[in-house]
Parts: sequence; structure tokens; C-alpha cells
Amino acid sequence: MLIRKAAVIGAGTMGCGIATHLANAGVPCLLLDIVPEGEGERSRIASDAIGRALKSRPPSFMDPSDSSLLSAGNIEDDLEELGECDWIIEAVTEDLDVKRGIYERIAPHRRAGSIISSNTSGISLGLLTEGLDDDFRSSFLVTHFFNPPRYMYLLELVRGPDTSEEIFSAVREFAEKRLGKGVVECKDTPNFIANRIGVLCMGASCVYQEETGLSIEEIDAITGPVIGRPKTATFKLHDLVGLDVALMVMKNVYDLVPEDESRELFRAPAFFQRMVDEGKLGRKSGGGFYRKEGKEILVLDLESFEYRQAKEVSFPSLDSAREAKELPAKIQALAGGEDKASAYVWKLLSETMLYSARRVPEICDDILSVDRALRWGFNWQLGPFELWDALGVRATADRLEKEGREIPALVEELLRGGNHSFYSTAGEGAKMRPTVFVPASRELEMIEDRPGVILLDDVRMRSEPLRSNPAASVLDLGDGVLCVEFHSKMNTISGETLEMIREGVDAVEQEGCAGLVIGNQASNFSVGANIKELAAAAVEKDWKAIDRMIRDFHETVLKVRYSSIPVVGVVQGLALGGGCEIPLACDAVQAAAETYIGLVELGVGLIPAGGGTREMACRAAEAVPPGYPVDSFGFLMRYFENIAMAKTSGSAAEARQLGYLRPIDGISMNRDRALLDAKTRVLAMAAHGYRPPAPRENVKVAGEAGIAELRILLSQYAGGGFISEYDEFLAGRFAYALCGGNIDGEFPVSEQYLLELELEVFLGLLGEQKTIDRITHTLKTGKPLRN
Repeated sequence: MLIRKAAVIGAGTMGCGIATHLANAGVPCLLLDIVPEGEGERSRIASDAIGRALKSRPPSFMDPSDSSLLSAGNIEDDLEELGECDWIIEAVTEDLDVKRGIYERIAPHRRAGSIISSNTSGISLGLLTEGLDDDFRSSFLVTHFFNPPRYMYLLELVRGPDTSEEIFSAVREFAEKRLGKGVVECKDTPNFIANRIGVLCMGASCVYQEETGLSIEEIDAITGPVIGRPKTATFKLHDLVGLDVALMVMKNVYDLVPEDESRELFRAPAFFQRMVDEGKLGRKSGGGFYRKEGKEILVLDLESFEYRQAKEVSFPSLDSAREAKELPAKIQALAGGEDKASAYVWKLLSETMLYSARRVPEICDDILSVDRALRWGFNWQLGPFELWDALGVRATADRLEKEGREIPALVEELLRGGNHSFYSTAGEGAKMRPTVFVPASRELEMIEDRPGVILLDDVRMRSEPLRSNPAASVLDLGDGVLCVEFHSKMNTISGETLEMIREGVDAVEQEGCAGLVIGNQASNFSVGANIKELAAAAVEKDWKAIDRMIRDFHETVLKVRYSSIPVVGVVQGLALGGGCEIPLACDAVQAAAETYIGLVELGVGLIPAGGGTREMACRAAEAVPPGYPVDSFGFLMRYFENIAMAKTSGSAAEARQLGYLRPIDGISMNRDRALLDAKTRVLAMAAHGYRPPAPRENVKVAGEAGIAELRILLSQYAGGGFISEYDEFLAGRFAYALCGGNIDGEFPVSEQYLLELELEVFLGLLGEQKTIDRITHTLKTGKPLRN
């Protein structure tokens, strides 16, 4: 079933966000809202929403030009256009009567068999469709997007008893492939899965604050990354969401679950209501639990209700957790201590685990859906049942019993069956598979592979790496395709990383495999080279060591480019500096839609020297077809500005505009599908008789004339106060390397010449104290220094 055009009714934050993301996926979309009172454009509510989306931060559009796929309308004049739409999404206010009124109005105009869905976060599907005709009910489902729709991975789907299997499967497949979503099917219960449990956690975090008296900053310190939650932790998350929104969500759940045994945890404490009444709504109002004054972040004192400086947080259990290496050990240390922090964390986590176990099979039939919903919808590293395993199911149950708390039937069934965890593995070798406890059968059963997805965790489980060191490994993806996976901290690139890339190429060539993928499934592909190692060598003036590091990088990128087998890079998240230069050397790149790639070395006082400067010079020269009387300097200027200004793409689509991705490079909307997409690409290249590119021996560069022109531009920037004196110096040295040095641009140069030139400039800059200052500042603060 094709989805070629869509409509969204309701141009509020969610409705416009959904419409925008449909445009990101290349789907033309009609955005409708009511006709506003008074004179003026009748569709201005929708058109104004599109205008705001174009200016939003973070950006709603992956490529602003995709806004042309959106058209604004209103529900008085434009309902006839719904007949052209394959999918109509209702995203109006959470009011049953309003939603049903919309359905009655659109029913005469929609095409029979077209999909209809509601973006409700909690209203029963049965109530929404009651009394509507058979075709409407069979074409109807709930599609619960999370805000913002572009960035949040989870999409909850709810089908009714009359929903057509064809309709449901079409939406699921479209959402996974085109919209890039992780889909979880939920039952038709209040707030479905993620919000039912996530909002319980939000409410409990506030209730337990009142009970323990811990400060705002103390609770955020113990409920963030140390327990596998985002940096926003608890109260920073409320500020991000908006306290008025959070209060409304908690109230909605409270009203919808009158029989819930934990209902009172959804009731917001008095301090929460007071903050909303006083307009302390979070970031959107300038202050909530936190407020920024100049460069200083102040925190709200809940006793005085005044803002003050945040205090350093220290508890013995927190210190122990921070020292632990793996997340389960961190959680065990924090929840197993004997201080106030431990008491709070144990109470919060244990209630989350108990509540989740009591909700199966009420909200869904399987525990895997619960864990995925919380990981994908709230960015938890561990879902509730994975948390049971991390703390130990038997140990946790024993502790709860000692406290006189009732153990859920689901947990008792697991333990009675002789199982000690909700997740495990079964089989041996290549037949090994992950398993999960299935409540219906009361047994551990195989977890089915998600269509279109390869998980490297599963690959490692089934076979040992072919080669490995502390920074990277070579894995066998099957079908003759190997993968070099990075696994250093933040996937920084060191000599060991480069060594494993070369060994991966050698392994494919020696064993007659089809090709190689270079990729991983961490949040970020790579934040770049290990500048700490470089800085240490520079301080010691060990120029030979630095020379070896850079030549090592050059050897690696040339080996990747000119190997006898196809190499495809897979990137997602940050791919910066050296993390950009590796994929630039590949035959092709398969990028997740949310890829933020760039050559940002000038920010630390250096230039791209892992082949990046050479690659940009070559790409500028190759942009002009042979024999065409066009100067390549315009293309060179594009790359110069990108790197001189340390531009990073805001998406894979923008990476194409910046030239970091080429038209031949692919984009996977779903990040989890990128690895299989890359493997498929390798196999196709091998099947069609792959031939490596010819060495670049005659690269036409800009030479002295280009350097002079770029320096004039830099002097204008410096004169206007846009860049510092050292910025001008750095960019001038980069211009020298990018243009091929002080030579006549009429004479082409070799690729090796350009590599030697970038090495020469790089070494010279490492000898500058201001560069060392920049590197030191970045290592300490994570931010660039403009000295």
C-alpha cells in the first residue's frame, strides 16, 4: 500500500512537527487547522506554523528546502483535498468531542481505504471510533509520535478490533523505513506504554523529593547518566518539557486510571503546582527548576523558593557508582548504598520496576515492548525489565520481600520456572540467539530479528571477532562482508583504530570476501582523533611520534580508498575531524539521517591532516567535468568556508549540501537499518564487478593565486571583527595546504604531494603555543577557545 501524500489536521506543536517530518521523508503533506477569527489569510494558522518550523531550534527540517512539500490549508475550505491523501493524521487537542467532531467532518471527503490515525497520547481508540462506519473503523489506528517527531525514535501504534491488517502493516513498514521510527505496538490502554511508565517515574521523582528532602541538583546528579538516563535527569527534563505540560500530562494520567494501585504517584506535589502558578515553567519562561543568569546556572531552592548557586553533589554511593565501569555495576553501587542518595534511587527504581511488572499484560503482552518503549521514547539505556536483570531479579525480589513489598506475579512466575533473568541467550555458535521471558508461555523464547536490522551486539554474541584490540574489532556480518567496529571511548581514533581498519581491509582481500563496512552502532560514529595523545607529544616536542601518527592515518585512508574490494562507511550522530576523514576515504557512505559530520580541526588550532585537506582539494578539482571551461575555485571556496568556519551538518541531508556526502552516498532514515543498508550496498558493488578508483596523479589545484584570493577574504573577516588574529593565521595556513602551496596552479600535483603538504602545515601548527592552548581548553571544557 503506497503512501504518496498525507494530511495532518491540527497545526500545533505536534501536528506541525509530524507534518514537517513527513516532508523530511519526502512525502507531500497538507497541514490544516481552523479558520482564525477576524480578517486575514484564512489558512494563516497552518502557514504561520510552517514558518515557525523553518526557524525552530533544534531545526524541524532536515533540509529547509523540504518545506516546499508542505502546503497550508484550513478545515473550512480545503477538506476536499483529503480525497487525494493516502494517510490522514488527526493531531488536534486531547479532547474526545473535538476529535470526534473532526472525524465526522472529514469522513465525507476521504477516499475509501485511505489511512486515518490519531496522534492521541491517551484517549481510547474505541471511544474515538464509536459509531463510525465500517470502512472508517477498518482504516483507523492510533499513531502516537513523541515530541519532537524528527528526533524522537519511538512511534507507538495501537490497533482496534476492526483495524485492517493491511492498513496496520502498511503504516508500520512506512514508519520504520521512511520515517525512521522504532515501532512498538501497544494495547488500547491509558497513555499506552512509554508515557504510562515514564510519567509514573516523573511523578514519583517529585513525590520522593518531598519525602527525602534532597535538593534539585542532588536528585539530578543521581538520576542521570549514572543510572542510564539522559543528562536531563529529572528536573532538567521537567524544565525542557515545560512544567505546565508535565503537570497536564500527570493530571491526564491520574484522571484516566482511577483503579491504578499507584495512582497517587501521578498527583503532582504542591511545589510543582506553585511553580506553574508563578510562571516558573522551565526553559520557555526563562526559569523553572533552573535559571540562567549570564553564564551562571542557578537552581531553585524548594524551601525558600529562591534561586541560588548549585552546590557540588557528593555521596559515598554516588562516588562508588562513578568509579564503576559498566552501567549495571554503577546502578548496583548507587542503589545498594546506605546514604540518602541510595534510598532515593532505590525507591525510584524499585517502584518503576514493580509498576512495569504489574502492567504486563495490561498495557502489552510482552516485556520486550516495554523496554523498547522506554529506551526509544525516554532515551533510557535500560528498560524496566533490563533494570531488573541489572540489579539481579532474585536479589531484588529478596530485598523487596524484606521490606514487606508485594512481588508481582510476573516476577514470581519467572523465578518459579528456574529462570534468574528476563533476558538470556540460547543455542551455540552461529545459532546463538538472544531470548526473552514470554509471560504467555512462562518460558524464555527467541527474540525475532527486526526486519532490515543487523545488531552488532548479536553478531558479537554469535561469534568471536576475527581480529580485535582495545580500540576496534573486525566482525563477520555474513555473506562475505566484514565490519570494522570502533569501541574506544567516544570512538576516538587512535593508532590502534587505524591498525584495525588496515587489518580489516587485509582480511577481506586475503580471505576473498565481498567487501568491508566501517561502522558501529554507538550514539556517535566518532568524535575524531585522540587530540590528548597529540597534545602530549607536542608538549614533549616529539615531532617524530606525531609524524608517525599522521603518516599512519595517511596510510590507512589510502589503503581504504585503493583496496581491491568495496568499502562502505556507516555514520550516525557525530562524525567529526578524523571521524569525518575515515568515511571520506570510503567508496561510499551510508549515513543515518541524523548525522552531524564535519572537519572541525581549526577549532583546536589545527587543519584536517588525516587526508581531509587532500580530499577536499581533490573533490573541488573533480567537480569540474574534463574539458569544461569552468574554474574549480568556486567549489574550493565552498570547502574552504566549511572547514575554516568549522561547519558541522545538522543532518545527512545538509551534509550533502556541504559536500561531505556525495550524491552517490546513501541516507537511511532509520538509524538501526543503516548497517544492513551498507552491507547490501557492498554486496551490490561486488556483484557488479567492483573496480577500485585510479590513483589521483594529476590534481589541478588553485596554487598561489587561490591562496592570495582566500587571504583577501580572511583579511576582510578579520577587519570586520568576525575572526581573531589567530583564526586568520590558522585559516591562512589551511588555505596554503588546500590550494597546493606556493605553486603555479596550471601545474597539476599528485595526491601524495597534497598529503605531504597537509602534514607539513599540521606539524607547524602543533608547534604554536596558541594551538596548544586551544587543545588544552577543549580537553578541559569540551568547548573551543577563540584566542
